[in-house]
Amino acid sequence: MRKSLGKDMNKEQLISALVDIMGRDGVVDAPDELIVYECDGLTIDRNTPHAVVLPTSVEQVSAVVKLLHQENIPFVARGAGTGLSGGTLSPEGGVMITLTRMNHIVEIDIKNQRALVEAGVVNLHLSKAVADKGYYFVPDPSSQYACTIGGNIAENSGGPHTLKSGVTTNHTLGVEVVLPDGQIIWFGGKTYDSPGYDLRGILIGSEGMLGIVTRAWVKLTRSPQTWKTFLAVFDRIEDASNTVAGIIARGIVPDALEMLDKVVIGAVEEAFHFGFPLDAEAVLIIEIEGLEAGLETQAERIIEVCQENNARDIQSAKDDKERALLWMSRKRAFGAMGRLSPSYYVQDGVVPRTKLPDIMRIIEKTGKKYDLLIGNVFHAGDGNIHPCIAYDDRDSEQAARTVAAGDEILRACVDLGGSITGEHGIGYEKVDLMPLIFSKQDIAAMESVKQVFDPSNISNPGKMFPTNRSCIGCGTIELKRTKRQAAL
Repeated sequence: MRKSLGKDMNKEQLISALVDIMGRDGVVDAPDELIVYECDGLTIDRNTPHAVVLPTSVEQVSAVVKLLHQENIPFVARGAGTGLSGGTLSPEGGVMITLTRMNHIVEIDIKNQRALVEAGVVNLHLSKAVADKGYYFVPDPSSQYACTIGGNIAENSGGPHTLKSGVTTNHTLGVEVVLPDGQIIWFGGKTYDSPGYDLRGILIGSEGMLGIVTRAWVKLTRSPQTWKTFLAVFDRIEDASNTVAGIIARGIVPDALEMLDKVVIGAVEEAFHFGFPLDAEAVLIIEIEGLEAGLETQAERIIEVCQENNARDIQSAKDDKERALLWMSRKRAFGAMGRLSPSYYVQDGVVPRTKLPDIMRIIEKTGKKYDLLIGNVFHAGDGNIHPCIAYDDRDSEQAARTVAAGDEILRACVDLGGSITGEHGIGYEKVDLMPLIFSKQDIAAMESVKQVFDPSNISNPGKMFPTNRSCIGCGTIELKRTKRQAAL
């Protein structure tokens, strides 16, 4: 550990200054308590921050950031810690600003279909707050029971039901941001569009590298009049994959189109007892929503495509209770994988829908090559795959093979015309893979935007760019775990 954290400040002085701003209750610095914050949902890379602060207002966030800017101390914002790319990994010498206490729904404007929320509001809580008024918040990541809207904005999160209606950026009108020098500013606002440059759009998906989102105006969407939810069962993954492309080719864009393979089916059925067929190679969850008029016609066409692709069974959820259980099984599938191994590593890549059979074959071969069990549960409708690699975190050699397998799958996605992430972000995890899809000039252009907002490179440094592995003034990031380096 370096003797000083910033220009002249040591750790004791930093903690004292943070306590002056936050109060003792708002600062975490005990080593045993900091372990909680050493990683996000990507547990393969870990590092503890020097301190964690828990602000309750934008003014506190601003005051902390001004202090850190003055002392050239790096910081990272964190919500619920459900991210899966190491986006909230704290650099050596860093301070973590955790926004979970800023969890108020400030205003609900049903007439204009808007809501003003603080960054720490849990995604699902917003939908529940407006459900009795006939509205909901569309983005629904699988972690929506815990993830926060500030984190959703940072990662431009999606979810099963964003296939038809879009991801977080399509439902966010404006963001209040604390810039890396501590200034408080709004990008966008309550209206659909603002004049000038779309700085709101730049902030969404920037992974906390340009500042900290503290509040946001988001859109509310009217709940559908009715819905139909299907479970289609297949004896071959290829048939299920071809069904996905076939449905879209018919001009039908379902609200959700998800796939689970045999490995995940077994884990989910053991956990939730929905009634999934354990001998099936794959199932599709297909949901359409809207006006009752015309929905039956869409349903018939979807059933036709499933039958054309050898679906052995097609079931329809008979009521809200069965539908809710089906979606709970899907959204908690990653957790169910914990029944199969001590740890799991969730990947996030994208391929064109027509290439789903190809990437599924590659994933199967990769699992055999590295002697690893890989389950698949993913947003098939937009080609966003989530292979879930089961491994034992206590075995460093096995962990290194897991990282290598994940990288090989992502490289295959690029070769098939896809991308290295669909919704989890680049974070720390995929930094070295960015050159697969961007040229040096592309990356330099993005870095120039970072420099405009954060010339000292203290706002979530070490993320996104291959040339950003160290932060100016704070030394190279060193991780407790070196499994990624071992694999690469």
